[in-house]
Amino acid sequence: MPKVLFFPLLRIPSGHHQVISTISEQFNSSETPIQYEIVELLSSTNHQMESMISTIYLNWIKLFPNLYHYIYKTSVYRSLHKKKRYIHYEWLFLSTMQKLIDDHQPDYIICSHALPSYLASKLREKGKCTASIINIYTDFFIHHIWGTKEVSAHFISLPTMREFLLNKGVAEETIFQTGIPIHPEFSKTYVKEERDTGYKVLVSGGSLGVGKIERLLSNLPSKGDIHYYVLCGRNEKLYTKLINKNHPRVTPFPYIHSKEKMNIIYQSVDAVLTKPGGVTISECLSKRLPIFVYDHLPGQEKINVEVLVKEGLLYSLPLTASTVSYEEKLLHLLSSEAFLHAHHKRLNEYHQELEHISVLSYLTRSM
Repeated sequence: MPKVLFFPLLRIPSGHHQVISTISEQFNSSETPIQYEIVELLSSTNHQMESMISTIYLNWIKLFPNLYHYIYKTSVYRSLHKKKRYIHYEWLFLSTMQKLIDDHQPDYIICSHALPSYLASKLREKGKCTASIINIYTDFFIHHIWGTKEVSAHFISLPTMREFLLNKGVAEETIFQTGIPIHPEFSKTYVKEERDTGYKVLVSGGSLGVGKIERLLSNLPSKGDIHYYVLCGRNEKLYTKLINKNHPRVTPFPYIHSKEKMNIIYQSVDAVLTKPGGVTISECLSKRLPIFVYDHLPGQEKINVEVLVKEGLLYSLPLTASTVSYEEKLLHLLSSEAFLHAHHKRLNEYHQELEHISVLSYLTRSM
């Protein structure tokens, strides 16, 4: 029985963990038995370090977002044509990574975060790891830290990512443009109710319910052409506030565990207002919904916006301090036949580019 070792990074709820959860569920329901374990690189060996890094990260992006973005972009996303080595990461984590691999003896290592991929790739270069490495990119771009040289398979979302890998000398046959893996429940479709007037818009702030949701929904008149369905995630304070306000055009949801319920909600709305987390965007693309980004975190999310706006797959509609008529702008786009036609055309092109292969089917055929 083949053994798979999943490597996310940090225990903060994120797309890295959602992707691993999706793939592990596929393993569980597979007729081919696959043994797997999920190992978080930092907390598995030093719980205090992992907690400290998580706290520093969350506070940094909240208090100094511009500084975080500058350092992130400068260190990992500049001069992508050049080779770059991260000696400090190797010094800090390479021996820990090797110990984990030696202890678990996997046949395959699946990385949903760049750092474990980098470290595993370095160990293979040194002849200290024999497991096949699989990269699953949970954003819509690739940066320097991702290991590429010793990686057996790359699961990507966009042609620009393929070009990056080919320029790095990666073999074409190891690249699979599948989109970010999402739960198979989202492939199910339901008949959407016909409505003469009005729009339903889903508002998401990510699993933690962060972002500018309160301001986005403040001062809404009781009557209007948009009803907002708000995913509050694990932000119980936001959910309680919206429930207590009892606005006739706002329906809040607490954290939704059920993929079936989430899929029904996606099917019932006309558009999504969200932050640009990779998995959320991938789910919305699969449901062929117009995606409007009202806010983003520095670093990965900001680059996701830049890339996807250029690709014509989402639309930046930022909520800033000077924004007055946000709903008016949103209504203008949702009611524009030209906008909707161009959007559906681009989405069809995107879906036609995708390859219908999963991590599970790749593993099954390579065993």
